[in-house]
Amino acid sequence: MIRLTWLQFRPQAAVAAGALAIAALALAVTGPHLSHLYTGSTITACQAGGVCPAASIGRFLSLVVLAVPAIIGLFWGAPLVTREIETHTYRLIWTQGVTRTRWLAVKLAVVGLASMAVAGLFSLMVTWWTSPIDRATMSQWSVLSQRDIIPVGSAAFAFALGVTAGVLIRRTLPAMAVTLVVFTLIQILMAVGGPHLVTPLRATPPLNATSLMGTGVTGPGRLFVQPAPVSIPGAWILSPSQRCSGTASCNVITAGGRSAAGLPATRACAETAGSGQACSAYIATLHLRQAVTYQPASRYWIFQWYETAIYLAASLILIAVSFLAVRRRIT
Repeated sequence: MIRLTWLQFRPQAAVAAGALAIAALALAVTGPHLSHLYTGSTITACQAGGVCPAASIGRFLSLVVLAVPAIIGLFWGAPLVTREIETHTYRLIWTQGVTRTRWLAVKLAVVGLASMAVAGLFSLMVTWWTSPIDRATMSQWSVLSQRDIIPVGSAAFAFALGVTAGVLIRRTLPAMAVTLVVFTLIQILMAVGGPHLVTPLRATPPLNATSLMGTGVTGPGRLFVQPAPVSIPGAWILSPSQRCSGTASCNVITAGGRSAAGLPATRACAETAGSGQACSAYIATLHLRQAVTYQPASRYWIFQWYETAIYLAASLILIAVSFLAVRRRIT
């Protein structure tokens, strides 16, 4: 049964192996040069918002890593059983002494492990190649699901989802459509809920002359304070907000240049349009603070393992559903 499954899967495996070999060669040739480019001056320019060499290629590769599990679910998972059902070849196999459980188990093991291996190898190659870019732009959190081990779990889930959709629907094209829609929705849910898999930390850094982008007068006797973005090295900033202590006016501060009623402005602030030493001294007496929710850099691998575990657990549930459906619904 293993040999038969491998013979059926061999064309897809050859295509995947060829694609991985081409990608490995291209990344291995260009990777060392990229590391050389991202030295001190380039890193400083990138962090300051300048032009980063090969950053657009890195973004493209990240999208490919994100797409690989979906492709596996569509073209390896969904047709795996439905192709046998539509052609009725499964009946011939079952009459040769191969049980339904063994038939499905071998198929899932061979193709499923190959799916995880392909996604994992490609993810590791892209993670290595883009590591200079990620370090320079400090963007490890924005590409969390496209790096390291999460694509392995994502590929396992997409494959199991495709198989389950095929077993339940019994038609290849509808199963592929359902797989794509459900997988996309799960990806969106993980992107929204992922940051809160671990309880985030909170910080309340003070707002002073060094942490203000600017101040100004928004109306008669009203002062507008614009905080600078919060900088916590390597952290995942989830929900920066502004508040203050020691004054009843704290809840009217806004961020990002969106004007509100503002703070009561002293004469010094009104006369200087929110600038000047006297106005800065007045702002300091208000004890303004920013309330920031964030995930520290030290939790990166915690999120990697948590998301991977969620995908693998969901895959096991889907595989169990597939076994039940094959044993009870397919005759």
